[in-house]
Amino acid sequence: MTAELADQLAIIRLRISEASVLLLVGARTDMTSAEIGKVLDIQRANMVPLLARLEQAGLISRLPLDRKSQAIVLTKKKGLSRLAMVQATIRAFEAALLARIPAAHRDHLLPALHALWDGRRINMDDLRPD
Repeated sequence: MTAELADQLAIIRLRISEASVLLLVGARTDMTSAEIGKVLDIQRANMVPLLARLEQAGLISRLPLDRKSQAIVLTKKKGLSRLAMVQATIRAFEAALLARIPAAHRDHLLPALHALWDGRRINMDDLRPD
């Protein structure tokens, strides 16, 4: 599925990591590159070229937050426009994935996936029998 999503995002000239940054930053004006890297689990060495590509493409810019920090923000025209394209691409991709699931199982799929996602917060030691 990840490869399929990557192919769909490539049509709008983005990688998954780049699209993730655009989605994360969205309308926010307070996220630093360090915060973005932490949320997306991207090492600093990889964040620098990732943000450089987005900045060079005119999708993001940097705004001073204080004397030491800069916020990564979407540009008003290109950044917001590409974000809308990312969102539309992901909605279409998710709809296509859901269409693969037999109708009788669709109502159970998303709650099951959410349970798996929420379950990652459970301490596995607590689930082991004594």
